[in-house]
Amino acid sequence: MSRAAAPARDTPAPAGPTATDGPAPGNPATPLSGPAPRTSRPRSGRAGAWAELLRLPALFTVPGDALAGAAAAGARPGPRTLLAIGSSLCLYEAGMALNDWADRAEDAVERPHRPLPSGRIRPVAALTAAGVLTGAGLALAAGAGRPALAVAAPLAATVWAYDLALKHTPAGPAAMAAARGLDLLLGAAATGGGTRAALPSAALLGTHTLAVTAVSRRETTGGSVLAPLAALATTGALTRLVTRPTRPPAGRRAAAAPGLPGSSPAEGPPRATGVLTTALGTAYAATAARPYFHATLNPSPPLTQRAVGSGIRATIPLQAALAARSGSAVTSLLVAALAPAGRMFARRSGMRKVSIT
Repeated sequence: MSRAAAPARDTPAPAGPTATDGPAPGNPATPLSGPAPRTSRPRSGRAGAWAELLRLPALFTVPGDALAGAAAAGARPGPRTLLAIGSSLCLYEAGMALNDWADRAEDAVERPHRPLPSGRIRPVAALTAAGVLTGAGLALAAGAGRPALAVAAPLAATVWAYDLALKHTPAGPAAMAAARGLDLLLGAAATGGGTRAALPSAALLGTHTLAVTAVSRRETTGGSVLAPLAALATTGALTRLVTRPTRPPAGRRAAAAPGLPGSSPAEGPPRATGVLTTALGTAYAATAARPYFHATLNPSPPLTQRAVGSGIRATIPLQAALAARSGSAVTSLLVAALAPAGRMFARRSGMRKVSIT
């Protein structure tokens, strides 16, 4: 659903999200996972064209939203969480297809190798896919319950509004950040824990996506010192907030209380999850901060693209840290494992040059 956190094209340095050759100025991708880079060379075959259009490796950045939302709400992931993840995946891919449909004229000039301008996929097919995937995402959310659908509907609307109207406006980064935050809330609503407790986590994830998207707007031109500097400061602030000791949600405290019905031996004690949160928060900062710093010193297009790629890649450890911060050690480790899984999938499928966001 994005191309944050949500929330690039062909940028160097994979971004657990990324690849090479940045997007056109002010045209950073689709909401939800932040700017998504594009591939530098076309893939052969119809299946390869669709894989490139939908950026399949990007799917590994999506489940962490719903899982972090469930953890933040103090609820244990279950079948409805899986429905929320399925809904997120569909809406994410809808945003990918819609983004390329909306950018087809621009890509015909700047990136003629892309699936639509190269003729490997017809524009009507991409637009149809976006509509079908949006419908499927809403249907899956409805299966998870009315609260989930109540979040998925504005999420879908944000995706379409971003791609069709807001992308090139000052509201673009905020729209992408909102999409990423709503995706986390979707997991909380579907799991049954309510969304209020998950609002702080959604705000933190959305803020990260906002920072990455702001940097991505200068991927092809470079020259912006302020955006990577602001993103660097944001990364430091988010790391501090995420790793700061906090009480887990009421539902999580009850589940972890020894001797009470529903206690979960799978969840670690507060001290263990605190150590895990710190480790994951540090991994988040280590992934994002250095490339931002380099882009601040030298805001050239290649270094700006690397900064965007690292910012996208940092989304997964941030999701994992948010889950650990909520007291869910097992969930956080599951989310953290998505990063190496995504890299392995991209390598084995021959899609290392395809953005995974």
